[in-house]
Amino acid sequence: MNIIIICLDSLRQDHVSFYHQGKPAFEGIPACRTPNIDAFAQQCVAFENAYPCGLPTIPIRMELMTGQFSLPYRPWQPLAPTDIPMAEILRKEGYVCGLISDTYHYRAPGMNYHRGFNAYHWIRGQEYDPYNSAPTRRNVTSYVNENYPPQWRQLVAQFLANTDDFTQETDWFPAKVVEQACDWLKKNRCHEKIFCWIDSFDPHEPWDPPKRFDTYTDPSYKGQRLIMPMGGQAAAWATEEQIAYIRGLYAGEVSFVDHCLEPLFTCLAENGYFDDSIIVLLADHGHPLADHGKFLKGADRLYSELLKVPFLVRLPNGAPRRTKALVQFPDLLPTLLDLIGLKNDATSMHGRSFAPVLLGQEEKHREAVIAGYHAGVDRCIRDGIWSYIQRPEGQTDELYNLLEDPRETRNLIDVYPQEAVRLASYFGNYWRRRAAHIVKGIQGEYEVASGPVI
Repeated sequence: MNIIIICLDSLRQDHVSFYHQGKPAFEGIPACRTPNIDAFAQQCVAFENAYPCGLPTIPIRMELMTGQFSLPYRPWQPLAPTDIPMAEILRKEGYVCGLISDTYHYRAPGMNYHRGFNAYHWIRGQEYDPYNSAPTRRNVTSYVNENYPPQWRQLVAQFLANTDDFTQETDWFPAKVVEQACDWLKKNRCHEKIFCWIDSFDPHEPWDPPKRFDTYTDPSYKGQRLIMPMGGQAAAWATEEQIAYIRGLYAGEVSFVDHCLEPLFTCLAENGYFDDSIIVLLADHGHPLADHGKFLKGADRLYSELLKVPFLVRLPNGAPRRTKALVQFPDLLPTLLDLIGLKNDATSMHGRSFAPVLLGQEEKHREAVIAGYHAGVDRCIRDGIWSYIQRPEGQTDELYNLLEDPRETRNLIDVYPQEAVRLASYFGNYWRRRAAHIVKGIQGEYEVASGPVI
């Protein structure tokens, strides 16, 4: 049985039309269309409640690749010598392993997430990747407003320099990732067993979709093309019109990524991979779009827009359906090993196989999940109904009924404190940076760390 993982970065569940069923995420912006992911989802077991544990990009991939939790002990760091990633496990079992990615954090100085793969292909130039040192030929002031400080202007300038020569849709990063992935899949079909990890950094910011897919922004908008939102309270640096425009750019980026996936799904079908492969499509996390006042990821933004992602598993002879079973990312590797007859390899992993859910034998997996940042104090604990956010000392905790209030707008901590107490009891103080007293800007440094822009 082959294993193929398609990992997307920063894709919100509510921007995949299979999940949102035509309901727009924001008033005034059309619901994002993802016809290719939708068609694939119709063949899958589609999880509505699959969650990362330790955020963001690199700790999440550590969880996916090793079956271990990164909270509470793993910051953003390379694979440790003692880590045993998926590629090393499968390679010992006769798998030929390939990694195709434009996620530049994998290969930033000191990083080693390509360890164990027989082959790895890098697509350069994403985000702040130090790919082009020549200054951009475009005017940076067309991509920032008067509130952007020099550091943020430098970040935007690096991305513009990296993409100055893009003239056609095939130049964009997700198209290149899919092109090289299809090439690898075709050439390596001769092997008895393959493991392919396809990792697209898009729809991660900056959001600069090709013109044909920039259909979610207001055509009458005359301001700057704000492809890279800043952190902090959005109202402090952007107008309502600019906020809506940025949201539209994100939807356009998602729609373009979906378009780029079409040839990948065609390649998988035409080369027989649908017949003998476990294929997983997921996102590492979502992305706040000022739903609760702020753009960008961060320890204080543990709401559904960051935590809820598409998570689709296709089995060769599986029965497609939706499931509300709660799973966490460290559960993925034990599940895959279980499905290919190697479940004993997962006995030392934190994750637990949800193969019984995939096979229709169970409808439940975990009672609750936990998420947060290693360097942050905030933690989010959820079950199928409630979301409890533990805040630092001096801040009010938050409790939301996800069924009645999916946008998390009404804090019910004073109405149902017993639910907060119950959820908190699932995870001890070991999971927190400080002891929890029941009921009562981190992301930026990670992103910049992989490049020279300061």
